[in-house]
Amino acid sequence: MTTRPRPPHAALLALTLGTFLIHGYHPLSEDGGLYTAGIQSALDPTLFPHDLAFAGATRHYSLFTPIMAAIVRALHTPLPWLLLFTYLAGTWIFLYAAWLIAARCFPSQRARLYAIALTAAWYTLPIAGTSLLLMDPYVTARTLSTPLSLLALALALDFEWTTPRRLFGPLAGTFLALAAAAAFHPLMTAYAAALALTLLVTKLPCRPARIAGYSTLTAAALLIAGVLQLKAPPEDVATIAASFSRYYWFLSQWRWYELLGLAGPLLILTLLLRFGRPNPAATALIRAAVALGLIATLISLLFAHESYSTHLVARLQPLRAFLLVYAIMTILLAGTLAERFSRFRIVAPIVLTAMALLMFFVQRQTYSASQHLELPGRAPTNPWSQAFVWGGAHTPTGALFALDANYITIDGEDGQTFRATARRSVLPDFSKDGGEAAVRPSLAAEWYAGQAVQQNLSALTDAQRRQRLRPLGVTWLILHATAPTAAACPYSNAIVKVCSLD
Repeated sequence: MTTRPRPPHAALLALTLGTFLIHGYHPLSEDGGLYTAGIQSALDPTLFPHDLAFAGATRHYSLFTPIMAAIVRALHTPLPWLLLFTYLAGTWIFLYAAWLIAARCFPSQRARLYAIALTAAWYTLPIAGTSLLLMDPYVTARTLSTPLSLLALALALDFEWTTPRRLFGPLAGTFLALAAAAAFHPLMTAYAAALALTLLVTKLPCRPARIAGYSTLTAAALLIAGVLQLKAPPEDVATIAASFSRYYWFLSQWRWYELLGLAGPLLILTLLLRFGRPNPAATALIRAAVALGLIATLISLLFAHESYSTHLVARLQPLRAFLLVYAIMTILLAGTLAERFSRFRIVAPIVLTAMALLMFFVQRQTYSASQHLELPGRAPTNPWSQAFVWGGAHTPTGALFALDANYITIDGEDGQTFRATARRSVLPDFSKDGGEAAVRPSLAAEWYAGQAVQQNLSALTDAQRRQRLRPLGVTWLILHATAPTAAACPYSNAIVKVCSLD
């Protein structure tokens, strides 16, 4: 019986803290704000009376929001502290799962440590043009589903076709890890399950069987995608608009460097297979990752087109499978270089430090107006967040706000979300609520109307704003500081002001 090496607990804790300090923490930004608003609405049903469909959108198809809300109720833990603990726990599990994969792929402890060190340094690495990061600097369902998916893959590496014990034991562990991941994020777990299945096919003992297995998986994936596309009903104008707002669903809209982001990991993995002399576990993992990447790309090329009358396959975002391809590439790249090239061992600390500093710089540029660590109890320094906090503290629970539809992408706004920060209702925005409408067509009509009336809100006259917004019940506005208005604006700073819709 092979003895498994013991995890380097001290190194994992140190890298968890290092990851936190390098990549920052922004709990109410981007998708983190969406999930936080969902938990807030579950904890207090009086919140978001005008936009509960958007505030509670993350409560559908996932147990993440109700589980987080249940923990807050049971332990009386303030939500901001629970989010911070979840972020740190998710980071540790992610690095631990990466180490488990590295332990199966590399015999030396040094190679394993370099593998998880690069994984920590590239924690927020963008995944081609998919609008995903390897891991986010905030808490979402992926904070737990991604580490659990990697854990499932580590267990699947133990799978062998030789004996029932080596067949069913790893299968059971893989299934349990995938089931846990699916409770948090079913869609991302589906791609993890596809990779695990591809890995099992890769481990078939003879080459003809593997080729037949790959062919069967490809044919099955194409058949499922084709049937879904043919059976899906045509979409209305609002649903199509929501789909088109997600440009990254369609490869034809990707920029050249985003396309390189698809080819690059597959090329790197192929080079590692050719020149890195990987052991059987690493060989199987590389082949499975490349196969899944190629299948996902083929499905996207064939079925994710703007010209189609329905975009169901595009909505499933098959290219999100590349998140795991990137994770595997990262783990195997550093470990292979450390294992096979003695010169890399000498420069590795310098290279890893440079990578970490580069990612730190990128995060500081991304969140240039916000604190690097937005910890519980700290007043925000971002002017937009400051206005949001004031709006939540000085308006009734039933207030309905309007902002520029594209506020979240304005330079210096840093992706900070109004709804979760202010705990007040707001008309749907183009970016974040558009994402919810794109994946849930039942929200598309409300999103389409809401974001349309908020276009260029700060450039309108008071009469135009009243004409657009009063029929929807809007009572408060967030405008640029320089926006002309005769309305009362009880709060303002150098960037924005909070005004009543008189």
